Amino acid sequence: MATHELRRPFKRPAISDQQRRREISLQRQAQNRRDAQHQARCLASTILTLQPAQYEPAEPDLQLQSETELIPELEIESQEHRRDLRDIDDVRQASRLKGVEARQWFAKQLMLPEWMIDVPERLNTDWYVFARPAGKRCFVVSSNGTTISRLRNGSMLHRFPSALPSGARTSKSSHSGQSYCILDCIFHEPDQTYYVIDMVCWAGMSLYECTTEFRFFWLNSKLVETGACDAPSSYHKFRFSTVPIYNCDQEGLNAAYTGPVPYVKDGLLFCNKHAHYQSGNTPLILVWKDENCSQYVIDTDSKGQVPNKQQVVLELLFDGKLATSDDPPVIFGCLNEDFIQETGLQAGNLLRFAISDGGLSFVDGKLEKADLHYLGKPNRARAFADSYSKVIFQYTVRHSPLRIEHIYASISLSSEQGNKISDLDMAG
Repeated sequence: MATHELRRPFKRPAISDQQRRREISLQRQAQNRRDAQHQARCLASTILTLQPAQYEPAEPDLQLQSETELIPELEIESQEHRRDLRDIDDVRQASRLKGVEARQWFAKQLMLPEWMIDVPERLNTDWYVFARPAGKRCFVVSSNGTTISRLRNGSMLHRFPSALPSGARTSKSSHSGQSYCILDCIFHEPDQTYYVIDMVCWAGMSLYECTTEFRFFWLNSKLVETGACDAPSSYHKFRFSTVPIYNCDQEGLNAAYTGPVPYVKDGLLFCNKHAHYQSGNTPLILVWKDENCSQYVIDTDSKGQVPNKQQVVLELLFDGKLATSDDPPVIFGCLNEDFIQETGLQAGNLLRFAISDGGLSFVDGKLEKADLHYLGKPNRARAFADSYSKVIFQYTVRHSPLRIEHIYASISLSSEQGNKISDLDMAG
């Protein structure tokens, strides 16, 4: 049966609360927007009701009184917003950081996708999909007449002139402190190209709180205008390029999965249209792989070989617990104090384990037990532990993988349900 004819949704045992966390993330974003709008209304009401000192206030209006009761909560939100603005100011300064400070700062800035453990609801209407380029994920920052790219662990990849805003010292470029640019990219070595997968700031304007839908529109409309997509030149060392992005319906998924691209594919990236750009792991951006769209579906060891048993990297906490990089972290086990002292391990160390024959056990979508065997420390260049979704994705790939047919089937089912609802509305 052809994949587009599948109708039955794929069901697997509950191994994650990924859908619930997606809903919470979207609810949090919506609440932040409502709080900001409410704060503006309160501010406007306050300004409009200000009177000269000799004015004796009348009986308080009940509606205004109910709004002012919320001011303390709004002040907290305002403080959080100011912290976000300070973070953006730090971005301009971060291009001048060096050594450990620069690595530590940049290592915390990227928005990292979770791995697709289950198929999201409304995938065909609320999500984009595109083929992810193989290469080195990095932040590209142009500021003060230079451009710097930094890898996921914060280390510098390239320092070079570019056609990005304030990215090179030319007579035509702006060197204003307000003119800077931040792009989320993947550096594709075969053609020496930075493929831009997201836009974070452009010409000094922050896009952190803009939806994916807006950021992608802005990216595709602004990047070409600068000449950054042109061939390399004296003032533009590397070429930048966008990637083909599709609505995640049947046609879009098929184009991303099977369609030709000018780069080597490394899986598919699914992006929720309503998601804001936030640092760290998020369930609103998902990565998925199989053998047809990625060379490396199962993680390899330092020699490039697939190990007999799945390996995971976890962080040692102060109380001996072994945690993922999630916020909040997922605990996979605990080392006893004697073992920690014998091996000289310290809190904050990243440790590599193999999942032994006992495997992973789940209860109601939550990890109950993990059979871990200590292997040692990972490469020193590594900055983070594995995320919970990555561990589970790698585990299911070895046992019961989520296949492309299952994603096609979920999209088909959602489309049929949408058509039924439309038919009912028309009948009513």
